[in-house]
Amino acid sequence: MPKKRRRDVEKEYPKRLFIAKLRRLADALEQGKAFRIRVAGEHVRVPAHATISIEHERGRTEEELEFQLKWTLASTRSSSRRRGERERGVARMPANAP
Repeated sequence: MPKKRRRDVEKEYPKRLFIAKLRRLADALEQGKAFRIRVAGEHVRVPAHATISIEHERGRTEEELEFQLKWTLASTRSSSRRRGERERGVARMPANAP
């Protein structure tokens, strides 16, 4: 898999599209599933085990509220295949099985 470049993008969406994305995210969270989204032309997969937080910042002239999902890339890469197989109901044989 090619190495991904660092990225820090903020993309504005019309209210209608933002609401649709939030609904899909809420559904994925409720079902304990990974969430896939395209942001500014790039596909992003948020694993089901991502940490969820809400951040509020206040400055002199503006405030910001962020709904955040964070995950570590190392654990995503090493376990995403096994997790995907479990989500699809694929059984894996133990390494020492006959």
